Amino acid sequence: MITLWNLLEASVLCLNAICVLHEERFLSKIGWSSTNHVQHGFGEPPTINSQITNLIRSIRTVMRIPLIFVNVILILIKLVLG
Repeated sequence: MITLWNLLEASVLCLNAICVLHEERFLSKIGWSSTNHVQHGFGEPPTINSQITNLIRSIRTVMRIPLIFVNVILILIKLVLG
């Protein structure tokens, strides 16, 4: 049975996975690194690959420090409650 706690843990684990992706090692192999990013002109829609790389880069930038605290809290709750 899926509970709200399980969804919270799954989302934190997914955010952790995104934050630890090494851009040069993993993302460049599939063509999603920032070095392969082509600048689009004004009015041109960005490609899906550029949107995904921007999303990954944004998550890594914004969520790095909060994820440390969330992970510590989740670990402590798991240790106390089992």
